[in-house]
Amino acid sequence: MNIVNAKNEFPILSQKINGKDLVYLDNSATSQKPQVVIDSIVDYYTNYNSNVHRGIHTLAEKATEKYEEVRQKVADFINAKSVNEIIFTKGTTESLNFLASSLGKNFQKDDEIILTEMEHHSNIVPWQFIAKEKGLIIKYIEVKPDGTLDIENLESLINKKTKIISLIHVSNVLGTINPVEKIIKRAKLINPDIIAIVDIAQSVPHMKVNVQKIKADFVVFSAHKMLGPTGVGVLWGKYDLLEKLHPFLGGGSMIASVTKEKTLFAEIPQRFEAGTPNIAGVIGFGTAIDYINKIGIDEINSHEQHLTKYAMEQIKQLDFIEIYGPNERAGIISFNIKGVHSHDVSAVLDNNGIAVRSGHHCTDILHNKLNINSTVRASFYLYNNENDVEQLVLGLKKVNKIFK
Repeated sequence: MNIVNAKNEFPILSQKINGKDLVYLDNSATSQKPQVVIDSIVDYYTNYNSNVHRGIHTLAEKATEKYEEVRQKVADFINAKSVNEIIFTKGTTESLNFLASSLGKNFQKDDEIILTEMEHHSNIVPWQFIAKEKGLIIKYIEVKPDGTLDIENLESLINKKTKIISLIHVSNVLGTINPVEKIIKRAKLINPDIIAIVDIAQSVPHMKVNVQKIKADFVVFSAHKMLGPTGVGVLWGKYDLLEKLHPFLGGGSMIASVTKEKTLFAEIPQRFEAGTPNIAGVIGFGTAIDYINKIGIDEINSHEQHLTKYAMEQIKQLDFIEIYGPNERAGIISFNIKGVHSHDVSAVLDNNGIAVRSGHHCTDILHNKLNINSTVRASFYLYNNENDVEQLVLGLKKVNKIFK
């Protein structure tokens, strides 16, 4: 598959918005879906719609087989040691809530959790819930003016009471690629018992992530940011740690037996997948992984790095734009037009067929640190090209002309 022609594989990208060809640059929020992913979902509902893990009739067995095939695809994609380390959830947010709730059951008053100032709210709010309940202390790795993490004083943040370090791999605002392998290595040298959690939702669609290499204990991500359907997420964890977790949800499929007095849980991963899952979504996710593998994750990363560099060069020429974050970044550029609210910028761009995101992007702490209320965010994926960047730049010039 030629990545240059990838846009033709995505039916939504052929439409016009306000009479203009759609330029979709909101990929950090959600990615578009190739026709093959849409077809695989339709195929499930058309030809073998049935529940999984429960029936022995033909449709149920085929649905179960297809569903479980995806678990292996995910394990291979992130280099998990075992397919049984892959837990399906409804998204990164649920995965993080599961970890905070289940791990937090064993925390004691004044135990500590380390986060960063650039975290998405989904990696802050669940820890605040458990901190309030248990009397825990949350500390934050600060963001430096250049948009990178200040890890020089990591040793001063971590001690014997530190139970968790949970951090984002790629900032969904700044595009900063955090050195998670280095941070985890240093954290575990200070406290070998610390549990390391990495949110790879903004990295795994765009670059190779090897969970063995980064030495995380858990990682979390979502299908919809990597060409798959919404409502599907992944929690990967080391099997010995998963065995110690209490289930987040109770009900069907996660039990071995139930009596009036007690419940015996099923084996992992079923233990953590109560109820009927998003079967069609998981199957569609498997097709998305196939699509990414066919192109090649390194090819995707190379394409996006070229595009991001090109976009940075073009946008920096506009003296009315302020860009946030480091020069070396993933395919995310957040900025503001001086004196113009981000929502106004987004609205004018939309009138010209250009889809970007405006607001605080679920990162209030980071925006407060930057001393700004909101930003405009353009984010790229494999189907974007230089023409999309050029249309964005033209759109920004129109915005500036309207408001100056």
